[in-house]
Amino acid sequence: MIVRIDFSSDEAFYIQLRNQIIFGIANAEFREGDNLPSVRELAEDIGINMHTVNKAYTMLKQEGYVKLDRRKGTVVAINYDKYKAMEELMNDMKVVLAKAVCKNISCEEVHEIVNKIFDDFSSMDK
Repeated sequence: MIVRIDFSSDEAFYIQLRNQIIFGIANAEFREGDNLPSVRELAEDIGINMHTVNKAYTMLKQEGYVKLDRRKGTVVAINYDKYKAMEELMNDMKVVLAKAVCKNISCEEVHEIVNKIFDDFSSMDK
């Protein structure tokens, strides 16, 4: 697993790590049942505190992307509650779209961006 933390970013390390794992799941780099590195191993590999990795893993668990297995460690286990996922997506997108409106980005431009992102994820699946 290749994780790149931008140490100069204003975004918290645990958020960067969480987002990269979500991207990895979306890009099929990680599949249902795959093990993620241990907290200690990942912290050492990328040079961050173990508590930071643990916080990212906890968020991923709460959001339904992973489960904790006593024998296997952290395992990709996507929660397929689509209704809940769509509610969360709507709430997240409200903020993103409000930012777009503030920057005079049109609905058509947003649709182009969304289509491109979905196309990027689809092309990585092949």
